[in-house]
Amino acid sequence: MRRALGLDVGTKTIGIAATDALGWMAHPVCTVSRTGVERDSASIAKIAAERRSELIVVGLPLELDGTETRSAHLARQIGERVGTLTGLPVEYVDERYTSVDAERRLIQAGVSRERRKEIIDQEAAIGILGSWLALEKERLGGPESS
Repeated sequence: MRRALGLDVGTKTIGIAATDALGWMAHPVCTVSRTGVERDSASIAKIAAERRSELIVVGLPLELDGTETRSAHLARQIGERVGTLTGLPVEYVDERYTSVDAERRLIQAGVSRERRKEIIDQEAAIGILGSWLALEKERLGGPESS
């Protein structure tokens, strides 16, 4: 498995998560406040380099019927720019329900509302990487693909 950096791109913030050195598990990294595509992409490229990422995984907001939302354009812009800056491949995964699932997990863990606001985007990025990891395992025919 490859070492990946996952992005949950929103209009105000970008949640970032990363896989471990073996590429098996995802964990939170940080949340970046949005300042514009160029600055955001440069910040993410720096994080990717620091973490020795081999791949960028971007959550793509889709409608229930699978069509891309307006926010998907922004996610693609950031993904393409980060890919250009880093020279890393970029993959896009369906991010439907990642924020809802993240919120549910945080509530179940007893995380306060104030703290949830601070880390929800990182948790959503973990969900995005989790989806990608599952797809990778299927592609590689791993033992957890059944």
